[in-house]
This record gives sequence, structure tokens and C-alpha cells, in this order.
Amino acid sequence: MTEPAGKHYYTVAEYLAREEAADFRSEYYQGEIFAMAGESLNHNRVAIDLRAKLNQAIRTQGCEAFAENVRVRAEAADLFAYPDVVVVCGAPQLYQDREDTITNPLLIIEVLSKSTKNYDRGDKFNFYRMLPTVKEYVLIEQYRIHVEQFSPSKAGIRVTAEYRAAEDVLKFSSIDFQITLKELYARVKFKY
Repeated sequence: MTEPAGKHYYTVAEYLAREEAADFRSEYYQGEIFAMAGESLNHNRVAIDLRAKLNQAIRTQGCEAFAENVRVRAEAADLFAYPDVVVVCGAPQLYQDREDTITNPLLIIEVLSKSTKNYDRGDKFNFYRMLPTVKEYVLIEQYRIHVEQFSPSKAGIRVTAEYRAAEDVLKFSSIDFQITLKELYARVKFKY
């Protein structure tokens, strides 16, 4: 099979070498490399605050929350991705002993952006579902109060809850942690 004109396909080794030298993060899918879009202030407020609260709460459960620069490898999809927040319980399983790439996420959280929300809800979600360790997937809007929570069922991973009000409580199913949406969105500046 020949490559389409103008398209270059990279090996995993080439991608990882490029990432080590890059000034910005990129994701990898089946030989293609995609630069990640810049993140807004609200995006960072939600992701960083949630990661901090998670780490404080789940430390005694033998779990850790990571963000930003920790990649997830979904081998079955030939994907390397950077979730906004990822939780691992027990020892992180590292891809080729790399300290920046894990293969055993329990919980994945994405803060939705206008440019990535369809991908995060669609293909990326399907790729994450190929990881046998993933027990929960949470999508958080940054432009309005809205959270979607997906958990496993006998028929596969499905929506288990949607939250739309500041007084709603997001209770995670894969770890012992809950947070009100008022607290989750405490520093977010909505534009109405």
C-alpha cells in the first residue's frame, strides 16, 4: 500500500523521539501525528483543580491522578493520547519502561474544547474503551455546567449519569471520590 501524496507515516519510535524534542505535545494514531490544540484558562482551571483534589482524596486508596504530560498508550488502537486527567490505582504500568507513558488507566477524564469535543465523545472514547483497565470515562464541558459520566455495564460502557446543575454531586464509580459541580467549576469564568 502506498502513502497518499503529502502524508507521512511515522513509526512509534519516530513519534516518541519527536515528542522528546518537541516544544508542544502531539498525539499519535496509526502512524499519523496530530499537534494538540492550545488549552484555555477554563480548561486548565477544571483539569488542574480536579487533579489536585483527586490526588488529595485517593492517596489512601493506593491511587494517583496525572495530567497534561502523561500519555496513555492504547496498543489495540495504535494510539498515544494525552488525557486531561488520568487515574491509576496500584503501580502504573509503563510502556517500554517510559516514565511518561502508562498502559493501565482506571479512570480517564477529558475537559471538552470546541475543537476536540466530537473526537473526545467519538473515536477517542472508542479507543480508550479498548483498554481493559478503563472502568470510567468522564467528559466535562468548560463553557457551561455539564458533565457526562460513563461506566461499564454488561453491554459495554454506557452513560451512567449526566450532571447540569451546580448543586449536583459527581460521584465517581471507579474510585471513592465525589465533588459538587459548584466546586468543580469554582474558578471557571463563563461567558454568557
